[in-house]
Amino acid sequence: MDERNAEIVVESDRDAMPKKNRNIDLSDQNLLSLLLRLAIPSVFGLSIGALQQLLNAIFVGSLGAQAIAAVSMTMPLIVLLAAVGEGIGVGTASFISRHLGAGNELEAGRAASTALALAAPIGVAMTIILLISLRGIFDTFGATPTILPMALDYATILLPGAVIILLNIVSGFIARAEGNTRYSMWTMLSAFILNAVLDPVFIFLLGLGLRGAALATLLSEIVAISLYIVYFSKRLGNVLVRISQVSLRVDSIRQLAVIGVPATMTSILAALASMFLYGAAARFGDEFIAAVGIAARIVTIGALPITGFCIGSQAVLGFGWGTRDFARVLRVAKFMLSITVTLSVLYSAAVMVFVRPLVRLFSDTDEVTDIAVSTCIVFHLFFGLYGIQSFGTTMLRSMGKARLSAVVSFARQGYLFIPAVLLFPIVSGFSGLLASQAMAELGAGMIALFVLFRQFAELRRGDRNIQP
Repeated sequence: MDERNAEIVVESDRDAMPKKNRNIDLSDQNLLSLLLRLAIPSVFGLSIGALQQLLNAIFVGSLGAQAIAAVSMTMPLIVLLAAVGEGIGVGTASFISRHLGAGNELEAGRAASTALALAAPIGVAMTIILLISLRGIFDTFGATPTILPMALDYATILLPGAVIILLNIVSGFIARAEGNTRYSMWTMLSAFILNAVLDPVFIFLLGLGLRGAALATLLSEIVAISLYIVYFSKRLGNVLVRISQVSLRVDSIRQLAVIGVPATMTSILAALASMFLYGAAARFGDEFIAAVGIAARIVTIGALPITGFCIGSQAVLGFGWGTRDFARVLRVAKFMLSITVTLSVLYSAAVMVFVRPLVRLFSDTDEVTDIAVSTCIVFHLFFGLYGIQSFGTTMLRSMGKARLSAVVSFARQGYLFIPAVLLFPIVSGFSGLLASQAMAELGAGMIALFVLFRQFAELRRGDRNIQP
């Protein structure tokens, strides 16, 4: 392309950009107000996602322990899909927020367009691979003859929507990265309402059982992607998403992958951790699988609001890093750390106090309830440290520090947890399984705290160096 044509393309891109910024101003000097306006919709949106899982679990739980165990065994596959979507989304969001901070909206738009273009074929490939090997996967997970048919019924309906799930995840990251957390929230709320209406209709009224639960989830995902199509086609954000913006150059993809691959690996480790967790529980019977699934779901409910606050801060952190305003980044980090630690400690205490009523929402079987109560208590012993680990990962990704983010994010469900959950149950039975979760949570929190203190010191030095 010659110089004259290049200028025409640039001018055309600029003309195509939105004329009015409908999003929150990421350079707003009132940090408290800015963070709350971004974080609250993110918290609400992800809490809706948690409530959707809770609602599905309650409906499915009424079908029996085998049904909830079957859904729990399908969760690692959904986590795997989300892992890929999160990897693409996190890398893209970090790139977008940093380039918006640097004033380069065109590059931010190219990154968003490229990310969505990559998500579709990846989703198709994953659907084919998972469906072909589904029975073998569940056998590896330790599915019993009573659970396997139910797990197959649920997964074969839900997995064909893998492309839609990936596109929804990436679209949500793009919207939040440019400060439009409210749109993401309303999209998730719309999907939740539809899912809440369709669950009882499909499961009970039409008598579809687990198939009905999967179908309700799939249809809610279709509604969500329809709303994101409107978001991009109407140009409601700051970045331009168009096919003409897609860049498949190696250097463009590499910039997304530098942050995205560690994020994907973190979620893949979470899927593997779930696989090993349920595999270890399967040695003790269906009731133990169901109990571990209940405890893991309650942990997830507490984690999602904390993650929502972290996601809400990501755009501000990345924008501040892009403008080289280290003092601003440090102020945001201190505020967010206090919020996430408070939330994680309060949730942990609440679970300890109300553990039996919470478990009873998922199970009416006394044996499963008793096992799940003790499992929940141990799983939440050191959950108060989760806020440190979650924000530390978010901050490092926002700053483009891929290696350090991997060190922090791989700990909790990776190099600390997996060896422990493979060894401890052999030595100490089910108590060893519980100990592996508690020790991994404690170790991950300590590692994150050490890394954050080092980053705070570097930000202070950087701020002093740029001051006149």
